[in-house]
Amino acid sequence: MTSKTLVLSTLILFAASAPLIAQDAERPAIPPQDALKASEIIARVETRNDFRYLDEVDWDEEGYYEIVYFTKDKAKVEMKIDPITGEPI
Repeated sequence: MTSKTLVLSTLILFAASAPLIAQDAERPAIPPQDALKASEIIARVETRNDFRYLDEVDWDEEGYYEIVYFTKDKAKVEMKIDPITGEPI
């Protein structure tokens, strides 16, 4: 393989992956700077009717918190929470 072919192959691969790189740059890997603290969001969830206990809190790279909790009657509740408003989405 000549150096010209190698350079051309590298450029083609880079051009093909550029949309994927740009797509990752658009996703918020962390909560935005103006987001509520996770503890504030959890405190709001804990005040919901029939709340019993928190099972899981995760940040989703698509820009929201995923929260799982159980109610007093043992029902599992899964929520997506906006990090800025603290409201379900």
